[in-house]
Amino acid sequence: MLQKTIGIVLHTIKYKDTSNIVEIYTELSGRTSFLLNLSRSKKSAVKSMIFQPLSIIELEADYRPTSTLHRVKEAKSYYPFFSLPYDPYKSAIALFIAEFLYCAIREEAENKPLFAYLVHSIQWLDEQDKNFSNFHLVFLMRLSRFLGLYPNLDNYHDKDYFDMLNAVFTSVKPFHNLFIQPDEASKLVQLMRMNYETMYLFTMSRAERGRCLTIINDYYRLHLPGFPILKSLDVLKELFD
Repeated sequence: MLQKTIGIVLHTIKYKDTSNIVEIYTELSGRTSFLLNLSRSKKSAVKSMIFQPLSIIELEADYRPTSTLHRVKEAKSYYPFFSLPYDPYKSAIALFIAEFLYCAIREEAENKPLFAYLVHSIQWLDEQDKNFSNFHLVFLMRLSRFLGLYPNLDNYHDKDYFDMLNAVFTSVKPFHNLFIQPDEASKLVQLMRMNYETMYLFTMSRAERGRCLTIINDYYRLHLPGFPILKSLDVLKELFD
């Protein structure tokens, strides 16, 4: 059955000599695997160049109930980027987020609130010309809401520890070693309370930003079984001095 949907490209791998397998987070079916035939013809209905990390595309595919791999029939850009592929900082962020989502989102079911959040976030980053150095941190903290991992802030007090294992803030030092100290916990709380428009008010050095990224990444790895060490993590830590 042919079906049209909008999707966000997460990951592409080579499959034989004439095709790729593309992992896409779609509006209608969640994360879905597609078979993409490669063609050099200018008249081809599917051009592989549009399947870049975090590209938002509109595609028509042949969905078959008994298959986990659906063949793309037509595809085109749904939201042409203004700056994201051409800015080295934004490109690094895009590669990291695409890899992160590829590892974190596993549901093969419709989740329109999550899809809308991802589209809004990608478009926001693409349209900004400044004040986006904290984007990936705020993005990951807000993403945790959709994945059921958002820490509870209701009982937070200054100088609390953050118990990463139980996702709670506590005035008592946990007995295990999966926690962060109060000074770093307070930075995490600030990030959780920010949005894209206000995040520039939170000034951090590259080292502080890298540390926050490590904490957030460790938190996800703790709560998502099988979540790997991301290849793009170290690259992102070197940016935004």
